[in-house]
Amino acid sequence: MALSKYIFKPGINREGTNYSNEGGWFDADKVRFRKGRPERFGGWSKYIETSFVGTARKIHTYKAINGDNITILGTHQKLYVIIGDTLSDITPIRATTTNGILFAATDGSSLITATDDDHGCVSGDFVTIAGAATLGGTITATVLNQEYQIETVTGTDTYTFNAKDTAGDTVTANSSDTGNGGSGVDGVYQINTGLDVYARGTGWGVNSWGDGGFGSTTDLSPVNQLRFWSIDNFGDDIIAAPRASKIFFWDKSSGASTRSTLLSAESNASNVPTAVLQIMMSDVDKHVIAFGCNPIGSSAIDPLLVRFSDTESAIDWTPTATNQAGGVQLSLGSTIISALKTRQEILIWTDAGIVSMRFVGEPFVFSFTEVAEGPSLIAPNAAVNANNRVYFMDRDGFFVYAGTAERLPCAVLDYVFSDLNQDQAFKVFAAANESVNEIMWFYPSGTSTEIDKYVLFNYLEDTWSIGTTADNFVRTAWNEANIFEKPLATSKNDTTNLNYIYRHEVGHGDGTDTFTSFIESSDFDLNPDGEGFIFISKLIPDIQFRDQQTTSDTVTFTIKGRDYPLQDLSTLQTINVTPSSTFVNTRARSRQAAVRISSDSSSFGWRLGDIRLDIKQDGRR
Repeated sequence: MALSKYIFKPGINREGTNYSNEGGWFDADKVRFRKGRPERFGGWSKYIETSFVGTARKIHTYKAINGDNITILGTHQKLYVIIGDTLSDITPIRATTTNGILFAATDGSSLITATDDDHGCVSGDFVTIAGAATLGGTITATVLNQEYQIETVTGTDTYTFNAKDTAGDTVTANSSDTGNGGSGVDGVYQINTGLDVYARGTGWGVNSWGDGGFGSTTDLSPVNQLRFWSIDNFGDDIIAAPRASKIFFWDKSSGASTRSTLLSAESNASNVPTAVLQIMMSDVDKHVIAFGCNPIGSSAIDPLLVRFSDTESAIDWTPTATNQAGGVQLSLGSTIISALKTRQEILIWTDAGIVSMRFVGEPFVFSFTEVAEGPSLIAPNAAVNANNRVYFMDRDGFFVYAGTAERLPCAVLDYVFSDLNQDQAFKVFAAANESVNEIMWFYPSGTSTEIDKYVLFNYLEDTWSIGTTADNFVRTAWNEANIFEKPLATSKNDTTNLNYIYRHEVGHGDGTDTFTSFIESSDFDLNPDGEGFIFISKLIPDIQFRDQQTTSDTVTFTIKGRDYPLQDLSTLQTINVTPSSTFVNTRARSRQAAVRISSDSSSFGWRLGDIRLDIKQDGRR
């Protein structure tokens, strides 16, 4: 037989068996489709070299009036601002103790026990100590007087932390450490940290061992489920709120060295919500909007209540005849999941459908219209704007909204939802990458408690792809970041809890890390009727090398085969293709075959063309 060209249908299809998808692609990792052709992902590099603490599940970017590019990060432990290349901690302060902390050390241990009456901490909180004196040995004043993360809360009045020097290295107490740190010790406590693992219902095992009394349970209302921040800018300033907590305010004019403070503590503040599920700034009329918040006169969250401040005021929330502050309780569902700002409209997802919120001016200020009943959100960050539409992931499928909500046909639907870890589904988030016409949803699969896979949709070509977060691709938040021209995303390192923010689509790799990308076809018959065996004697590759660095850059073609659909694929031949390759003689025999194209370098990309194989009928020895 002569050379045969194999052209595969664009997109990954996992809705049938490998064999039933003949002529298509079945598996991939870090490969997208563009103009119907598979190509390797672009790379990523660190946006700044400074790490941050905690898992970030929110990034907000904006350009200040003076031209500063500003990035705000909300993690489960901290709130940060990045101006230029400088990262600053602006986490709000919860409480301050003056002249009230005592310390105790044990010889041979780095663990310090602090005593502070009714400290209000949870394990993982941060405290900055000042005014302490040496304990007499290695635990000096310099060691004590710095920021510490609390190791364990051992009681209402006590907690522990591990002593360290200013370089972050552990310091072990010796027998001379017998003092108590002096009587004038101050402690500045940051707001309580949130959960990094989603927990449902009420029960044991949510916080660290030893938190609370024996037999006690933790109320897992939205306060304790998972730490999400909602962040928006009010002009040059920032409003931010942890989910089911208070609203905080950061004044840019005070500088990055100034922490955010309670919005309700601002001068002339009036009836600012004290607990919200989400906050947002309206686009044209400049209202601050609270979704799922406490009514005036109550401290408890009404999960369907939407309140808004007076126009162009972040602090006036008291409705009067002379302002535009107000509120509306939604009637659809039982709780608000999330809200997303779109063009001249705000979409609000409840657990039972979607409500459209539009500015209409006085006397009603905003109108609320139910636009879809049934479709909801699997997680607060599972919706994103792109292509003048809203794409979102529900509990059983993918949807697009452009005036009405429509289900997206998905060729990998069962693959995603049959493997989705429903217990951690609240971590799912959507990411727009409009430069390549893509939406990605990152999600935890199997028994993983953190995001470890993604599903990708090209909305112009209606193609799907899949992949994993292996090779330093674990991402927990994403921002299109148009002010930077390239998307920003945050990483997660479970070992150190020190994470980075990355700029994406900047070449291929960050110069130090390699990442493996591959695409593998479904099985195809080498004989039209599927009978008999075929001998493959030659492969002519057609591949474009991008950002080529050397003439030895290599993409690997692997021919796999099996004789029956339920057999495992076996590798028949591996072929290394370089930019100067012409053809490769092969010796592969099988009844049906699949082709895998892969690379693991960080220095170049590739785009696949058509594959030609020289095949002929053959027996089998």
